[in-house]
Amino acid sequence: QVQLAESGGGSVQPGGSLRLSCAASGTRFVVYDMDWYRQVPGKERESVASIDSLGATKYADSVKGRFTISRDNDKKTVTLEMNRLKPEDTAVYYCFVRARTYEQIASYPYWGQGTQVTVSS
Repeated sequence: QVQLAESGGGSVQPGGSLRLSCAASGTRFVVYDMDWYRQVPGKERESVASIDSLGATKYADSVKGRFTISRDNDKKTVTLEMNRLKPEDTAVYYCFVRARTYEQIASYPYWGQGTQVTVSS
């Protein structure tokens, strides 16, 4: 079993910055893709940023140039640095990790509990 713990959410004014972190823990496991999603009530959950095992990153057009995703393979964490935040960025942000424990023969998706990010004046 792999568990994800998110932190870093909060309220900020437009143009401000926040840093979200997600730490994976559990039995011995291997982490593959690490992503950040966000969701607004009544809307579909959307991908914000992703980083694969080779370090290749991908961003949604709405956050490109403002957000930066990174990972620490030793600590098994993924971070999302959010700069020049806009009210449209307000949402619950979810960490997503695809991982496989040493006891498994296939990888599985794991979701964090979600952390609220509010951007307003």
